[in-house]
Amino acid sequence: MRDTPVIEGATDASGLRVGLVVSAYHRAVTGGLCDGALEALRAAGARGAGTEGAGSATVIEVPGAFEIPLAARRAAESGNFDAVVCLGCIVRGETPHFDYLASAV
Repeated sequence: MRDTPVIEGATDASGLRVGLVVSAYHRAVTGGLCDGALEALRAAGARGAGTEGAGSATVIEVPGAFEIPLAARRAAESGNFDAVVCLGCIVRGETPHFDYLASAV
């Protein structure tokens, strides 16, 4: 049994234009996240990446996690999308880089 409540919504994405902002850095992780998101959108009725109009998904690739918020804002403000999904990966290493990036993003 789950202790965390699950909020479920409509699963019909056939009329939605979805932007997926995906970090190119750590592609081994973010590529899988993107593939999973596209598969979930297709299962919900979206036509997938590379299509246009209602029921479409557009992948917007950015260099790294730091650029995700700016690209997401631009995508949201463009009026081209009904929803924007952000996918990135920050790996904790031996330097404080993770902490800087995680607090900025």
